Amino acid sequence: MRIIDLTPEHESTYFVCLEDWSEEMKEAGDHRANWYSIMKDKGLRVKLAEDDQGRICGMIQYLPAELSFVEHGEGYYIIKCIWVHNYKEGVGKQQKHGVGTQLLEAAVDDCQTMNLKGVLAWGIAMPFWMKASWFKKHDFKAIDKDRMAVLLIKLFQDEEELPKLIRMSKKPPKGLDRVKIVIFKNGWCAADNIVVERTLRAVKDFGDSVDVEIVDTMDREKYLEWGIYSGVYINGKVAQKGPPPSYDKIHKMIQKEVKHTIKE
Repeated sequence: MRIIDLTPEHESTYFVCLEDWSEEMKEAGDHRANWYSIMKDKGLRVKLAEDDQGRICGMIQYLPAELSFVEHGEGYYIIKCIWVHNYKEGVGKQQKHGVGTQLLEAAVDDCQTMNLKGVLAWGIAMPFWMKASWFKKHDFKAIDKDRMAVLLIKLFQDEEELPKLIRMSKKPPKGLDRVKIVIFKNGWCAADNIVVERTLRAVKDFGDSVDVEIVDTMDREKYLEWGIYSGVYINGKVAQKGPPPSYDKIHKMIQKEVKHTIKE
């Protein structure tokens, strides 16, 4: 296994989180590619794990923290995502072989060459994807928490004011005479992009019964206005709390809210 920088040859695989075999990933649209085209010129770095057959088995992406969901992030990079392929399809199950550790070490080493204060990572307090506990095992220290999200740090130099997670500052509203759907679109996460695309498909069936607002959180001011980086809210209720809900589930969520709104 060797760690390489992302090149145009592997961009299409990176855009679908290494799942170029997946039919579901085809629903994600071109949001990730558009996000990458902008962020690669603002400091985004992507490294891939390549096996001896030339297959891409893992990835890590990290960028200047002030472009992410933290405040006081100047002088830091943040690891937005690290993923090692773990499906039977494609290149098969690759986790539990140290690939993630190699990717993390390569990213941290890279950050140390940039004269940064340190490197951040975000993790989840529960034991699944992006586990906070995994980063702690690699000498990251938890410095902030917002619900299930944990912000962690590996300092390269002493620092008094540490970054913090940006909290929700305005809750998506419930519609009065129509169902209010607010889509916070960023593009960085393929799973989030699937939810966005499925929602946009589903709302077409409800015509004037729904009011759709799209908030592009690549616009920093719009992001800070809400404090919500990505997600879909249907009458104030978040549509995604884990893996992307199916199109049918999203459609039923909207339909349920439409029926309640009409009754009221």
